[in-house]
Amino acid sequence: MSEVSESDGFAPALAIHEGVARVTLRRPQQHNRLAPSDIPVLAAHIETIRHNTGVRVVVFTGEGTRTFSSGFTVESIVGHLDAAFENLLDAIEALPLPTICALNGGVYGGATDLALCCDFRIGVTGSRMFMPALKFGLHYYPGGIRRYVTRLGLTQAKKLFLTAMTIDAAEMYRIAYLTELVEPAELTATVNRYVDAILQTEPHVAGLMKGHLNAVADGRFDVQQAARDYAEALASDTLRARLAAR
Repeated sequence: MSEVSESDGFAPALAIHEGVARVTLRRPQQHNRLAPSDIPVLAAHIETIRHNTGVRVVVFTGEGTRTFSSGFTVESIVGHLDAAFENLLDAIEALPLPTICALNGGVYGGATDLALCCDFRIGVTGSRMFMPALKFGLHYYPGGIRRYVTRLGLTQAKKLFLTAMTIDAAEMYRIAYLTELVEPAELTATVNRYVDAILQTEPHVAGLMKGHLNAVADGRFDVQQAARDYAEALASDTLRARLAAR
């Protein structure tokens, strides 16, 4: 059975089926723009995923073939945004299971950080990205700055933030914004390949490993805790059973 949760006809939708949670942005005629009202909807989806022990992997994507998301409108930025969006993205980043962003098209503004929250970003040829915050005189929030620098490096973060230049799909892949770059017709199959591989891994250890990997990137690695997790895994019945079944 599938579990489907959605608010209004255009709010982001959540579908859960056979261990895979899919969150879909649903305003293709408006480039899947984000609305302030989407933030609590997405936050509720993340809580649903977090408390569903059967979920093994999360896929974020958008409807249509042009744009993953154009982010928030200028009106939304000026009048309606607060720390809730940053808190939402931090929660997505902290999910203790693998996350994939299937970038079905271009990605702009705050949506670029939504994608950076994911562990894997699979994009399509012909897409573009840009971060226009400084064109509007907007100082970006701390979590987004941290993700840009730790995931892309200081030089690329400065280029994207301080120039607000648009880059194409090939450049997105070159700077490791994209994990993979594929033709649009190959996006679904490529995402499914990642999903299938993840479903074969051990979920508890995957959550621990993801947490430690992110901690290394952010400069807060707890070596002692990682050593304890390593020792626990070595002594686990799960490891012995999986090795025996190989």
